[in-house]
Amino acid sequence: MPANESPAVLLLDPVRTGAHYKTEARRRGFSTISVYTVAQEVIAENWLDHADGDDFSVYSADADEILTRIDSLGVRLIGVVPAMDSAVHLADTLAERLSLPGNGLAKAAARRNKADMRRVAAEAGLRIPRYVLVDSTAKIAAAAAEIGFPAIAKHTTGAGSYGTYLLSNSEDAARTSTMHAKNQFGWQVDEWLVEQYIRGRELAVNCFSHNGEHRIVDIWEYRQPDDSDYDFPYWESAKLPEDDPDYRAAADYVRAALTAFDVRLGPSHTEVKVGPDGVHLMEVGARLPGGPMTDQWLAHTDLNPFEQALDCYLGVRPACLEAPVHFRQSCGASAIRNDGPAGTLREIRGLDEVRKMPGVDKVLSIYEPGDHVPVTDNTLNIPIGVWVSAPDYAGVVDLLARVRDTVELVIEEA
Repeated sequence: MPANESPAVLLLDPVRTGAHYKTEARRRGFSTISVYTVAQEVIAENWLDHADGDDFSVYSADADEILTRIDSLGVRLIGVVPAMDSAVHLADTLAERLSLPGNGLAKAAARRNKADMRRVAAEAGLRIPRYVLVDSTAKIAAAAAEIGFPAIAKHTTGAGSYGTYLLSNSEDAARTSTMHAKNQFGWQVDEWLVEQYIRGRELAVNCFSHNGEHRIVDIWEYRQPDDSDYDFPYWESAKLPEDDPDYRAAADYVRAALTAFDVRLGPSHTEVKVGPDGVHLMEVGARLPGGPMTDQWLAHTDLNPFEQALDCYLGVRPACLEAPVHFRQSCGASAIRNDGPAGTLREIRGLDEVRKMPGVDKVLSIYEPGDHVPVTDNTLNIPIGVWVSAPDYAGVVDLLARVRDTVELVIEEA
């Protein structure tokens, strides 16, 4: 491309939290080309304002088509950014073809597809659940019986727990014919991972990498109301103190996993479970985490994650690798779910009181009285989210409990 073309960054699926990349790119004087790979019906249902702030918008998941469209725009691309987990593989493909910074193609598929993810982890000697890959929901029951109960069935290219099912017994496994035929992004599903259910603490390890050096930003625990088995991890979450007994083991495991998956630059969000026999990989995500974590970093730390992630994708060493991120407060979040049955929302009690609580930073509510509220089973249908902060972990846990004691969803069964 001619040298006089204006610099631009390529943002893949910059919706939800990823929309912040547009602000950061504009702040630096860059044009933004946003590529939307998610099915247009999913975009229309969830993100009507998705194109706000775009200089150019492209709707495609095909690398050749995207590059052809961009070539005619009169811009000089300087970075490719996976703004949501839907696009991490495509981002690496485009970066490679454009000779821009990225994590390479050798293990790009394994950073997105959970079956490839398990294979690469096993080859690297990382502890993982036992698993079987199937190409039909009709084969899930036999695969679960082979693995042993309890088991988990999930889309290989899913996200946000959409289409993830706990199989406690053979009766559960026999009912899997009703599983979603499309994933959260509206793409057809043709593979399912059936794997051993690991009991233990579920932790999310957030990291920044540059030239293969990994800096842990923080670790959050996905807390549950009790010790029952579950297939949806979002109930409440809290940032772990560094002296937590599982912190170091999880951090060491994730550093090894990032190296094994060729995550050489950029942010990452890796989910693990710490079971009786050690740390197990749930998922490697070579991208920033979602809303509670990035929002709370912006509010309570010296880290602007979108600024430093964009630095990484431009090939610049981020400041957070020079020194640990400073937290002024500990952080957490509550997901007020509808655990069933589905029905019509009549009232939300206590939300005004919650908004006034010291330490409550943000309240999100996606349903209004009169709306149909489904059973909460993925990150797109959580009725209420509450972001909180406190001086320490114990304070966060206490505030989360007070939030939950105050809010009530009044739902009339359908």
